[in-house]
Amino acid sequence: MIVKMIRYDFVLYSGEHQRFLERLQDLGLVDITISGWEPSEADLHLIADADAKTKAVEALRTKASEDGFVAGEPFATGEEAFEAYNEATAEAAVLHGELARYAKSVEELLPWGEFSTATVAKMAEQGVVLRYYSCATSAFGDNVAAWNESYTIAPISEKGGQTYFVVVATPDAEIEIDAEEIKAPTMNYREAEALVAEKTKALADTEAVVARAAATLDKVEATAAEAREKLHLAKVVASGEKVADGKLVVMEGWAEAETAEKVDAMLEEYPNMIYLKRNPVEEDDTPVKLKNNRFARLFEMIGDMYALPKYGTLDLTPFFGPFYMLFFAICLNDAGYGAILLAAGLALYFKGGQSLRMASLLTMVCGGATTLFGLYTGSLFGLSIPDMLGYESIQKSPFLDFQNDFFSIALALGVFQIMFGMAINIVMKTKLFGFKSAVSLLGWFIVLLSGVLALALPMLNEKWVIPFFTASSPAFFVAMGVGVAFMLLFNGKNPIMSILSGLWDTYNNITGLLSDVLSYIRLFAIGLSGGVLAQVFNQLSVGLTGLDGGIEQFGVGTIFQIIGASAILLVGHGINLFMSAISSFVHPMRLTFVEFYKNAGFEMTSRAFKPLKKEIK
Repeated sequence: MIVKMIRYDFVLYSGEHQRFLERLQDLGLVDITISGWEPSEADLHLIADADAKTKAVEALRTKASEDGFVAGEPFATGEEAFEAYNEATAEAAVLHGELARYAKSVEELLPWGEFSTATVAKMAEQGVVLRYYSCATSAFGDNVAAWNESYTIAPISEKGGQTYFVVVATPDAEIEIDAEEIKAPTMNYREAEALVAEKTKALADTEAVVARAAATLDKVEATAAEAREKLHLAKVVASGEKVADGKLVVMEGWAEAETAEKVDAMLEEYPNMIYLKRNPVEEDDTPVKLKNNRFARLFEMIGDMYALPKYGTLDLTPFFGPFYMLFFAICLNDAGYGAILLAAGLALYFKGGQSLRMASLLTMVCGGATTLFGLYTGSLFGLSIPDMLGYESIQKSPFLDFQNDFFSIALALGVFQIMFGMAINIVMKTKLFGFKSAVSLLGWFIVLLSGVLALALPMLNEKWVIPFFTASSPAFFVAMGVGVAFMLLFNGKNPIMSILSGLWDTYNNITGLLSDVLSYIRLFAIGLSGGVLAQVFNQLSVGLTGLDGGIEQFGVGTIFQIIGASAILLVGHGINLFMSAISSFVHPMRLTFVEFYKNAGFEMTSRAFKPLKKEIK
């Protein structure tokens, strides 16, 4: 349901502008329209500050939820914790780079062993330098004798088929040997290991600071909320329209109808301010707030991924919610997978915190629906429940034969949801623009309903024949005639143009409806493919490990067979569950936003109701 709104227009002195908005922020019930806002230099700093603090809260929340997290001593204030966190993360980024570099240096210096860099430097001052080389050990053995005739060669070590050696020479000497020259090391590997240890300790210190900041999460959240409040207030202040040579400010605001009395009481007490109050009209950019029951509220997060409904129309959330839950269950189509999602939702509910509460409940609802539907179709981790219960075949059991029967059921579900959306559209058009505006659509609805009752129902089940309403009955032809008349004669004021427009709409609607209905085949295809993959992984687990013939004699080899089969099952079903869950999340959403929304006449808005308020009081 879309909450009813009231529009306010405020006129006040410019000098009272900031203080008045602060009063509204304390009240927390009025959404001020922001228009033409161009951020100043100060506003850009507020944006950066609010963004940085919000990201810090998300990172600290993740840190605090990690297994084995040990909270440090909390900081005194959220601002102190945020600054410390920022410095620690910046330092940690540098340390990670240095640590990787020194760890690589340890590996590169290891072949040269321990040596004194000071001694090497003194030798260089006295005109003796060391040149560092490496080559294949076999090549070194073949050439070292010849090289020693011209140079002083000192092998250092051999590692990985490579020999590392130095050539003692003068600074200006030209050395020509068939080996790779390596840059002279500036330290030995012991010194590099000491630096690795030093950086590792420094990194641990930054982790301790982050742990302290995570222990101060509540205060950091309050600091982030305060930053967002300042930014919102700055936007509102900057967007007020100044008139009368800048002496007055005019603003537009919105409040919920049920809280308008509290807003009025505050405004009546405020001096030197005039306000006008009225109901919104179609031309207004009215903000939208949804208010639904506990079940429908779960699916608001699905609808928000597309758009909010336009004010004055209908919130479709309560209508698509049950369909989405059913379509999700059909696509996943396995009682075992549904039980896993249900368990995951429960875990998220108790451990995920308030921010993930709605997502966890939606996961539980969809997981529970999948479990029930999977039991109805007789699928448990790709295993056939009818087979386990001893039925000769699924056709002779009370379970649904998904593979053979659900194709037509998927199409029937599509027709039902599309016609349901059309019925909603008819009601909304009648409510908003009068019955005449919906007559043409009503004609289409009558034609489709007549076709479904007289033709489609008997195709689904021979017993579902309506005796007085068959394809050859007078009632059918009368209904079709009425529908066609509504379609062709109520598309405009001019009868000829109305008929031509109706014929054009007929072509578009037939092709569009056919495409829409066929889209629902994806429910059958996705549900079937997930089940087939589950069966494939079950067969692979026993086929590749030799367990398909059963266990004749239990032994050590049998244990390894069971371990191998279990690994294949875990990996295979894990991949299948992940991919199927994504498909089950996305494709019902597509059917909702494309097919259902289109036929239900959904109109969207980009403006949500966001009152100027204190986020944390």
